[in-house]
Amino acid sequence: MSFYEKPVVNSPYAYPVRHWELDADGQPTNVLIESRRRSDLITPVPKAKKRKVPKGPAAQVELELIADDAGLSTAEQKYDPTPIINELRGCVDTWRALPNPQQWQVTPATARLLQHWRQHPFQGVRPFFCQIEAVETAIWLTEVAPKLGATGKKFRDHLAGSNAMSNPDLFRIALKLATGAGKTTVMAMLIAWQTVNAVRHSGSKQFTRGFLVVAPGLTIKDRLRVLLPQDPESYYVAREIVPGDMLGDIKRAVIVITNYHAFKLRETLEVTAAGRALLQGRGAALQTLETEGQMLQRVMPELMGIKNVLVINDEAHHCYRAKPKEAEADIDDLKGDEKDEAKKNNEAARLWISGIEAVKRKLGVPVVLDLSATPFFLRGSGYAEGTLFPWTMCDFSLMDAIECGIVKLPRVPVSDNISGADAPKFRNLWEHIGKRMPKKGVRSAGKLDPLALPTELYTAIEALYGHYAKIFDSWQAQGIEVPPVFIVVCNNTATSKLVYDYVCGFERINDAGGTTLENGRLELFRNYDEHGRKLARPRTLLIDSEQLESGEALDPGFRDIEADTIERFRREIMERTGDRAAADKLTDADLLREVMNTVGKPGKLGEGIRCVVSVSMLTEGWDANTVTHVLGVRAFGTQLLCEQVVGRALRRQSYALNADGLFDVEYADVLGIPFDFAAKPVVVPPKPPVKTTRVMALSPERDALEIRFPRAAGYRVELPAERLKASFGTNSDLILTPELVGPSTTQNLGIVGVGVDLTVQHLEDTRDNTIAFHLARHLLYRKYRDPGQDPKLHLFGQLKGIAQEWVRDHLKCAGGTWKAQVMHGEITDIACERIHAAISATLAGGNAVRVVLDPFNPTGSTRHVNFSTVKQSLWATQGPPPKSHVNWVVLDSGWEAEFCRVAEAHPRVLSYVKNHSLGFEVPYRLGGVQRQYRPDFIVRINDKGGGEGQADALNLVVEIKGFRGEDAVAKAETMTTQWVPGVNALGSFGRWAFAEFRSANDLEADFAQFVERQLEDASDIAAANARRHETAVDFDTFRGLPAPGRAP
Repeated sequence: MSFYEKPVVNSPYAYPVRHWELDADGQPTNVLIESRRRSDLITPVPKAKKRKVPKGPAAQVELELIADDAGLSTAEQKYDPTPIINELRGCVDTWRALPNPQQWQVTPATARLLQHWRQHPFQGVRPFFCQIEAVETAIWLTEVAPKLGATGKKFRDHLAGSNAMSNPDLFRIALKLATGAGKTTVMAMLIAWQTVNAVRHSGSKQFTRGFLVVAPGLTIKDRLRVLLPQDPESYYVAREIVPGDMLGDIKRAVIVITNYHAFKLRETLEVTAAGRALLQGRGAALQTLETEGQMLQRVMPELMGIKNVLVINDEAHHCYRAKPKEAEADIDDLKGDEKDEAKKNNEAARLWISGIEAVKRKLGVPVVLDLSATPFFLRGSGYAEGTLFPWTMCDFSLMDAIECGIVKLPRVPVSDNISGADAPKFRNLWEHIGKRMPKKGVRSAGKLDPLALPTELYTAIEALYGHYAKIFDSWQAQGIEVPPVFIVVCNNTATSKLVYDYVCGFERINDAGGTTLENGRLELFRNYDEHGRKLARPRTLLIDSEQLESGEALDPGFRDIEADTIERFRREIMERTGDRAAADKLTDADLLREVMNTVGKPGKLGEGIRCVVSVSMLTEGWDANTVTHVLGVRAFGTQLLCEQVVGRALRRQSYALNADGLFDVEYADVLGIPFDFAAKPVVVPPKPPVKTTRVMALSPERDALEIRFPRAAGYRVELPAERLKASFGTNSDLILTPELVGPSTTQNLGIVGVGVDLTVQHLEDTRDNTIAFHLARHLLYRKYRDPGQDPKLHLFGQLKGIAQEWVRDHLKCAGGTWKAQVMHGEITDIACERIHAAISATLAGGNAVRVVLDPFNPTGSTRHVNFSTVKQSLWATQGPPPKSHVNWVVLDSGWEAEFCRVAEAHPRVLSYVKNHSLGFEVPYRLGGVQRQYRPDFIVRINDKGGGEGQADALNLVVEIKGFRGEDAVAKAETMTTQWVPGVNALGSFGRWAFAEFRSANDLEADFAQFVERQLEDASDIAAANARRHETAVDFDTFRGLPAPGRAP
């Protein structure tokens, strides 16, 4: 049997008896081992076939935690979680195998429940083995271990020590179960075990009938209603968690379910700042926050009369006590979104654990049971990132769940058709697009074009969508009544709005002040029909998970975006129920939460949703089982976050057993989430201090070497009265490659099972004429339209003809790409820049191009250079003789050092400067975005001969370039067709030229050859001028007039 042919090897209802062997890197060896997998921190995704090889300290994957006062390990207790888990698992296995319930050393009620869970012929959903094992572990530690002497004491001591170091006021036990393994059922079983025993042994301190269940948000809180005995869908009845004769005992349980946000102390007096100052006067600060007791009375009034409350934390990795000094240092090392996220995580964790500690002080909490698929300390907590909670005592990993078929198998990119890359581009998409994505805020999204996002993002969406369309058709053919779901997880509101508009369509404000529909680029996800009318039931949903989970009102900006969607769903509720009042009572957040929570559920509001675009991470506990595709459009600073996001897609769609009594494998395809997790703690070594160097212009001693330059703000082109023409050359070619537009083929594999190739082949049907029309329209509106003026429609026919010629002769495809990919925003602009440059080249000789100077700062100079650098690669410009106004050159490469040597050695070079903090920028466009190009050097060259060259020296802009990508071509085209002719036409900044040098080995020869060519050109021009002068003299003499320069 092949490893990839049969990933599922165990029944979900029985003890796992075999597992696939993995090598030291966590990759399969195709060997099936006839025993259960030991607990180990592995993640079930394949490594990239091409990947970076880490060097230095980062190469150490396995980390030994050194014993010190601040760490988890001490001389008395070594932190190493998996041995204690495996040892305890062995004890529970031995105990479980005892044939006689009298030997189990548990109460009769517990024995009855164990027999029920293990042997009862369930009519509906049957508990998985992993669910029973988690509860057995809690039972063994509570009822059995205290009776086993030293054996049991070892585990209790481990728990006591682990908690003393991390949660000194609480006794916590963590049960680790993979996403989709059914933690809600485990909670119901734990509540049943405790309640029945508490009712039947009222004097025992081991048991309680009071429970506080704490969730990370309202979604999970709503879903956990099934834990309430009185709920219509109560698990105790619907899933037969207890025998029928114990249901009466269960009804005596007192259960409060809350989200941790409720622990935040609220204001008891709503008062303005002025009112507060008036009431306070000169006395002590006015205390208007509720007390701890008032908070508990508000959150859990039903529990206030019960002593010893059992706390159950769902998604418990959010609940911890950070180490203050270490956490502060960790956070200081982070930047941007990662820093904000770490602060937010720590604040949430502090609020959560403080709330539980308050419950213990008032009511007593003998034990806290933590349930999570990822009970790891988060980044910024003060613990090494990825450290497993040391009080974790049971582990059913994601790999275990996959081998039992309980969850879908995640498939991630392992290779693509981009040569030379360190890893598949779509494995960590954000690494390639993050700097080009919008910053936070709805307002910034409104100013951006959804059709002008990075091309790699469009290609990733198209590739994943192409495969989604096949799955959609397959589900339709099988008669599955709900569609598969495609989820996109974004970094902020601005990004999510742009992706949402691209996917489902949007209305663009036109020049007349009205709107024009841009329908969604992905047909199955469109929220408009083919006639431009809004669908009554949207197919794509934009959601802000964080806002919905907190229970607070929607942000006004987000509410404005979603106003139309909210009203459409409100109308649907009225149509379904006929009750307008019920629909109006729902808040906007409640309505969106209801839609979100019912995605993939027939007959519910969310049944028709095909695509969910989420701001921030999708809600934990979101249990849609129809997710088949996930795209990450954000940074994933921690692997914990990767596993949590991927986990949203892992819930199975079907629970039917096959002929072998096993589940068939199901897949979830994932792009953009760098899920490559060794799950070992990660420690970042401290950075040594670095030397700082002052770089500045040396004045007055080197003022003679000053270089002045124009500061351009843009360009103006005078169009000819006759027809437009284009002069295409080799620089006009655009080759669409996977490196430019993103991989055209990405191989997605799971660690087991069948892989899939994601391609964009569905784009091949687009005609060349359609592409030329698109380019001509872009040229007309973006390149040949004056600000505030109507487009010059009479140019469209000419531009289309030129575009057709370019598409036919100069647009080429390689590596499985298709011509239609030039119609993506960034690539469209690159193509139009090529065409625009070819048209501008026909105008350059007639002074038709002018540079528009910065009105506030039109001239730059080397005399203003003054900055500090920590870079250690520097070139001292002392000569002799010195040829730079600035004392140091900050080097970005060895090529630049070689150019400094060449420039200083050449006799025709008068002065030079590196463009570092000089302020010399050249405006150009690439990918639809106005950018600033910073050339490498400016060199003044005496190309006149003799000593008269200083006053009229040639100013040469130099670029040192090895690899010449699309950006380099756009920069060179701008310099040669716009900046150089435009500056020279001004006449006030002297003569300018541009040169690229592309070979380090030939740099000296190429530079010398360039200077020699300039000398020859200058000589030719001088000779031509002399001939014209002689002709003028002869002609004027012939007419009897004074020649130029002579007195009459």
